[in-house]
Amino acid sequence: MTARRPAAPPTPARRPPGEVRIIGGIYKRTRIPVAPLTGLRPTPDRVRETLFNWLGQDLTGWQVVDVFAGTGALALEAVSRGAARVQAFEQDAQLARQIQTLKDKLQAQGLSVVRGDGLRLLRGLPPASQHLVLLDPPFDSDLAGPALGAARAALTDAGLIYLESPAAWTAEPLAELGLQLIRQGRAGAVHFHLLGRLLGDVGPGA
Repeated sequence: MTARRPAAPPTPARRPPGEVRIIGGIYKRTRIPVAPLTGLRPTPDRVRETLFNWLGQDLTGWQVVDVFAGTGALALEAVSRGAARVQAFEQDAQLARQIQTLKDKLQAQGLSVVRGDGLRLLRGLPPASQHLVLLDPPFDSDLAGPALGAARAALTDAGLIYLESPAAWTAEPLAELGLQLIRQGRAGAVHFHLLGRLLGDVGPGA
């Protein structure tokens, strides 16, 4: 059965800020430039703060992947908090170079930047290899459902998925993907979710 994508309300145009900042960890207050690119929506500071309050501030030893990295804000927040390895997947060449520049500036050895199609790269990860998968797909795309399915396959048993979307995901479509909702919130037009494996489930179609 194919999970239904929640119907999304029209997303109001929003001018991106000129920069955001890392809000926690060893790189706290580092500035991240935000290029004026169509569709680029860095996760707001207060949403990132909520996410890492949910996760706990210490990610020491975690394996993390940021699938649609954009500015790299989420990936950089994770490596700032001690994640052992953070992979940032970004298809846009300009944005990938920007993340690489920040990595070099910070000497963030735990961060790797891979330019390419995020969904394809996510599907290529070893099964049960990631403690945290960060998903912020383009709002006007249909990538959330396929990305959630691929993310679930990459999760460790206790692994978590963070998802941003223009509409809230609820229990039924998530259950079809073998996932359960742990926490959720909303900031303006953005709905954000923390998800985990559905207990007792062996995967979609089980």
